[in-house]
Amino acid sequence: MKFLGKPRSQTAAFLPLCLLFLKSLCPGHSHLYGNRYAGDKVIRFIPNTEEEAFVLKKICHQLKVDLWQPGGVSQISQGTVTDVHVPHNGSRTLLTFLEEANIQYKILIEDLQKVLEKGSSLPAWRSRRSLSGYNYEVYHSLEEIQNWMHHLNKTHSGLIHMFSIGKSYEGRSLYVLKLGRRSRSYKRAVWMDCGIHAREWIGPAFCQWFVKEALLTYRSDPTMRKMLNHLYFYIMPVFNVDGYHFSWTNDRFWRKTRSRNSRFRCRGVDANRNWRVKWCDEGASMHPCDDTYCGPFPESEPEVKAVANFLRKHRKHITAYLSFHAYAQMLLYPYSYKYATIPNFSCVESAAYKAVNALRSVHGVQYRYGPASSTLYVSSGSSMDWAYKNGIPYTFAFELRDTGHFGFLLPETLIKPTCTETMLAVKNITMHLLKKCP
Repeated sequence: MKFLGKPRSQTAAFLPLCLLFLKSLCPGHSHLYGNRYAGDKVIRFIPNTEEEAFVLKKICHQLKVDLWQPGGVSQISQGTVTDVHVPHNGSRTLLTFLEEANIQYKILIEDLQKVLEKGSSLPAWRSRRSLSGYNYEVYHSLEEIQNWMHHLNKTHSGLIHMFSIGKSYEGRSLYVLKLGRRSRSYKRAVWMDCGIHAREWIGPAFCQWFVKEALLTYRSDPTMRKMLNHLYFYIMPVFNVDGYHFSWTNDRFWRKTRSRNSRFRCRGVDANRNWRVKWCDEGASMHPCDDTYCGPFPESEPEVKAVANFLRKHRKHITAYLSFHAYAQMLLYPYSYKYATIPNFSCVESAAYKAVNALRSVHGVQYRYGPASSTLYVSSGSSMDWAYKNGIPYTFAFELRDTGHFGFLLPETLIKPTCTETMLAVKNITMHLLKKCP
């Protein structure tokens, strides 16, 4: 009670500083991203005919909407669930058009800024998180994630080895964690990457969760012990490091990398359309300003090139490739670029079926599963197809929660349930491959 002895004037002088500090912590007074999304809406529509799809493509192109799903304007077709993020000044135009054209729609998010602020913990508290008390139920910045990786590398050297596979366009290190019990004998491996698209924050959150669970349960869980004793896991928590950093500092809904184009002001390439497998064909764009821009040539992005080189070098012992995206609640396998059945369909399909059933057993959440081309949409130049074509027999892409209610703004309160159920699916796939798939 030392303040009781302080002169009144000093206490009075101290109060405004206290109020200023409290004000800085209040999201109502300090808006995230400079309040740039105030009044923006997310609207869903499903074209009933190809004629409707054609006019919707046209208006989306004219209004320069931020397409949340499908991946690109060209993929809007009859029956396709289409979610668009429309700026405040364009939402009235789009809604008037939909009403006049008698096209049914649903407003998923009325005010994007409000949902954004409600779903995130305050950045002011982030700097206070110590590594020893690392919170896996909040989203973390790139710097926090990389510090966490360094910390685990020092404190869990028996199961973890951290290394860099190269540099990003902006010069950031591309870190990977090698997880597993060290062994002199030959071990197969699983590759996992998260955050190939910058705005899909739940992906990196899951990669961190997986590592945490592996370290915590290695001794107590026979399944985890078998996984880490018999396999190595190469885990890349943030694939698109430049884009992810930009989604924290400038534009929450940035998708692409941050590379520059010599002829256009628009920056970045879709890192999941930049692989040398049916490159820049259906489902990819040749225009640098589009979100699905395939790049000037395959593996033009240093991030893609680095991962491709690593996978090429280690493909003899990498048995599975898992990539984590959002959102749609799907478990996908090849092919993505064509409608065709993969040669080892029965084993892959069986693994997917068991995985989605295991996932559903946790919280009752339903996932669709199947070939990416028919379950989601056709897209060329994807990492999953490339990995499969380059000799990795079991490749999967998860589209994590949700199905559009929050979209890319999945609240931090849903990190734990999402990661818990996904964890069971990944363990299921891994054990399925260990037991039945050579």
